[in-house]
Amino acid sequence: MKKKLISIILLTILIIIYMYTLVINYFPEKIIIFEGESILTKPFLGLNVSSQGETLTVSSNPSEQTINKIGTEKLKLNLFNNFTVKDIDVSVIPKTKVIPVGNIAGVKLYTNGVLVVGMSEIEGADNKTYKPYENTGIEEGDTIIKINENEILSTDALIEMVNESKGNELNIKYIHENETKECSITPVKTEENDYKLGLWVRDSAAGVGTVTFYEPSTRTFGALGHGITDIDTGELLNIASGEFVTTEILNISKGEKGSPGKIQGTIDNQKTIGDISKNTSFGIYGSVQNVTSLNIDKSKEMDVALRDEIKVGKATILCSLDNKNVEEYEIEIEKLYPENNYNNKSMEIKVTDERLIEKTGGIIQGMSGSPIIQNGKFVGAVTHVLVNNPLEGYAVFGDLMIKQSREIN
Repeated sequence: MKKKLISIILLTILIIIYMYTLVINYFPEKIIIFEGESILTKPFLGLNVSSQGETLTVSSNPSEQTINKIGTEKLKLNLFNNFTVKDIDVSVIPKTKVIPVGNIAGVKLYTNGVLVVGMSEIEGADNKTYKPYENTGIEEGDTIIKINENEILSTDALIEMVNESKGNELNIKYIHENETKECSITPVKTEENDYKLGLWVRDSAAGVGTVTFYEPSTRTFGALGHGITDIDTGELLNIASGEFVTTEILNISKGEKGSPGKIQGTIDNQKTIGDISKNTSFGIYGSVQNVTSLNIDKSKEMDVALRDEIKVGKATILCSLDNKNVEEYEIEIEKLYPENNYNNKSMEIKVTDERLIEKTGGIIQGMSGSPIIQNGKFVGAVTHVLVNNPLEGYAVFGDLMIKQSREIN
């Protein structure tokens, strides 16, 4: 009986430690907020956030703090007011104005190294089958960045290096889950007298999506509201560079229950809008080189809404579906997740405008990034559709996109 009681006590202690570890890890080490924006934190017994400076305003709600001074602030996450368990660096940026865009555009991304998207056995010149990648540690979703200390920037470069090896062992440097690793691999000679590793790789991706905003003060843009992932691995592409270009819409497939629709467009022979420098789970970002190609109305500049200004209720989205004009369509914001800083499902939304429903059936692929406006302010962007109900989906907060954009400057 005594042993059982001790086991229960130990298990309870371990569960408590685990819960505290989860909550502590929940707090990021770096935060970007707007001047006057509240920092929302989940209250937990014995944990509190404090500041050594004088710029932190603590409200009557212990899980909400506001910083009213532009610059940087260092906060401390304390346990029972005695132990600092984490330092939090806060960057406070000025309130921002943007021009919501809503135009469909093309995306061209080039990876940092080459992405491994598959593996297959190789039939050698001796008619035997080989797996040269076996036991190397390389997996689908990894990125090969160097061979024998030579940078690999394209699939062509990798093929050339492998063939030049003449079957001699190669030193491979690759990235696996954000960690750089090394291995050795011996290419196999095939009947065609070339050499192969048994790896399927890709160095670029292309598609269409919606430009969300243009920020005149920094000449930067944000788009999509979600990141671009590899179609084979599902992993977020680690990009070296990219281009945003105009596109011509070729066809619109309406969404139906269980079958999401999509916008099909061409990016061939189009004008460059700008350079893409960042692919994140909150969208893609970069600098605008050709503002006229965005076809924006500069008089439509507006404030980015703080989260406490966004309300459940009516709003509108902007999108272009005819290669000509950007139209404004009515939606309903059905639910808000104000504490969510960790994914792009900040709001639940529903399309209510019969004109848009007639054209698209609701939210379809290619509309991701369509800006959302409420009470004359930019509040967010469309990110996902619910496959079983194309009228409904998710959107990301506008402040999250602006903060991601600011990190590229």
